[in-house]
Amino acid sequence: MPAYRVAANLARALKQDKLLHMSSMQPIVPKASLTEQVTMMIRAAIVAGEMAPGQHYSAIGISEKLGVSRTPVREALQLLEKEGIVTVAKNRGVRVNQISLEDIVEVFQLRLAIEPPAAACGVINASDADRARLAQLHEQMLQVGQSGDGRATLDADKEFHLYLLGLASNKKLDGVVGQLRNLVLAHGQTTVPYARSSQELAGDREEIMAAILAKDAPAAAQAVRGHILRTAQMLVLSICSRTEGLEPEPFLERLEDLIS
Repeated sequence: MPAYRVAANLARALKQDKLLHMSSMQPIVPKASLTEQVTMMIRAAIVAGEMAPGQHYSAIGISEKLGVSRTPVREALQLLEKEGIVTVAKNRGVRVNQISLEDIVEVFQLRLAIEPPAAACGVINASDADRARLAQLHEQMLQVGQSGDGRATLDADKEFHLYLLGLASNKKLDGVVGQLRNLVLAHGQTTVPYARSSQELAGDREEIMAAILAKDAPAAAQAVRGHILRTAQMLVLSICSRTEGLEPEPFLERLEDLIS
């Protein structure tokens, strides 16, 4: 190779090396798309009870409220329909679906079967940085729980669990678990504030966090299983206590059907 080409290549390499060391030149992280943002806003409105089950809402009205075109609203509603949260009816807008106690039991049956082994895998795969991040998320959840903000505590709870399960490195699992959690949360079916306070919800992670820090995968699986089961039991009892003639025992007995 001619000397001038060697020199040119060397100069180019040096320039690239300088770029790598520029603190301002960081990888570009794409922001959430407009459809993703609209989806989150509609889901939040359903969780907050602002969009009630059984009611019909106009896609045009939603787009005007959010100040966006109809396209991202239509795409968002299609995503929520796939999750079973809403039903889109032609010429009738969108209806927020009701969720039955039977549906809730089936969701928790799947979570009990899927999440404990995934959590164990996550503990095995976790790096020191991952454990530090989980400890940080746990501390944030405790702080938010002390504030009494139930909605923020649920969001912090979700972030903690999805981070842990994400360490199992299974994208399909991430999607399934996210949809299962959303299906219940989006219908306002939570243990806070009916069955426990936001402080109690946030504090129900001590065994999980201890197992993570101890790098004890079996203990993490057991702790996650116990946490999910307690949440399911509280939710069933809470709903039955507020629904005349609905007995909890048949539903409680079925929670562990897929793992017993």
